[in-house]
Amino acid sequence: MFFRLGPLGLLAPLALFGGSPTFHKEIEPILQHRCQGCHRPGEAGPMPLLSYQDARPWAKAIRAAVLSGKMPPWQADPHYGKFTNDPSLTQAEKDELVAWVDGGAREGLASDAPKPVQFTEGWRIAKPDVVFEMPREFSVPAKGAIDYQYIPVATNFTEDKWVAAVEVRPGDRSVVHHAIVMVDSGNGERGQEYLAGYAPGMTPQTWKPGQARLIKAGSYLVFQMHYQATGKPAKDRTRIGLIFAKKPAAEQIVGMQAAAHWLAIPAGEPNYRVQAMEPIRETSYLVGMRAHMHLRGKSFMFRAIYPNGDTEILLNVPKYDFNWQPYYYLETPKLLPKGTRIEATAVFDNSPNNPFNPNPNATVFWGPQTWDEMMIGWFDLAVPVKTQSNLRHTTGLE
Repeated sequence: MFFRLGPLGLLAPLALFGGSPTFHKEIEPILQHRCQGCHRPGEAGPMPLLSYQDARPWAKAIRAAVLSGKMPPWQADPHYGKFTNDPSLTQAEKDELVAWVDGGAREGLASDAPKPVQFTEGWRIAKPDVVFEMPREFSVPAKGAIDYQYIPVATNFTEDKWVAAVEVRPGDRSVVHHAIVMVDSGNGERGQEYLAGYAPGMTPQTWKPGQARLIKAGSYLVFQMHYQATGKPAKDRTRIGLIFAKKPAAEQIVGMQAAAHWLAIPAGEPNYRVQAMEPIRETSYLVGMRAHMHLRGKSFMFRAIYPNGDTEILLNVPKYDFNWQPYYYLETPKLLPKGTRIEATAVFDNSPNNPFNPNPNATVFWGPQTWDEMMIGWFDLAVPVKTQSNLRHTTGLE
């Protein structure tokens, strides 16, 4: 039996106060709101958490993950920025989950259960208006380095399309290091422009009403695929789903990056620091950021340096995790006056103390494989459609 301190300081059975939390009444709503987006069939979570039967065997593991902060995964320092896709539990939610487990992980009454969340099968976005996929499966060998694959797919669009939401889904997540889908309009003006991407931890890209990415009529989508061997052969056929805006956008979402291609991380160095900077050439709004490094990545920070000399930390990731690389979408877009500079600062650990380090005895340079390194700070800007042509667009991962 479990006890709670009564009004006179006496121990009283929990049953007198309604008992410990039950799954259907207190716990299931938390799982729906915070966990089921990933913890359902076909998604990144290793087990589903859609029902009591799903969750009960994992009760102790849930308790441990909640208390350690491991789940839900979120690396952003809470002192800087508020983000729409933050899945972090409130203290009250943590207390409920722990109390549920400590109280015997009771199911409770089925009549207390909330209505099940209706997910679109196979997608985290709503049902796409159109789906494009690689024309055939790619065979990933069991061993060896695999060159980047560039796979063009015709859209056959006969008119310009504004895209309000987009999701890239690998066929086999275990072998997809990353996937970037670019738009190639074929007009030679800007080359290829970033549309959307996948890396572990990335959520679908959905923008606020009135904001969208643009795909010109006649464009091709180019799938840039980086595969990694896992010790056994596999097959992948990545796809992308698009939801079109219901009307032309007032603001175009433009992808940009600050990258340090020159990095050279000395052997054994535990705190190698490198910075990259990108100027903002037109007044715009910052809507999202994403940090990218490989296995030696330790921390990452975005900072704005305004034209008047003021500075502001926009995002701080003090403990970078290669296995979880989300975009961080701001609740309130940040105004960036013309002349602002976005500064990205990364720290790498190339020492023997890094348990993920492939080789602490090697000087490490920029490269595509996981044993190489990268330093890219992606960020999305919302710009008025009439001025978007003045910004330089990124070509995504390199």
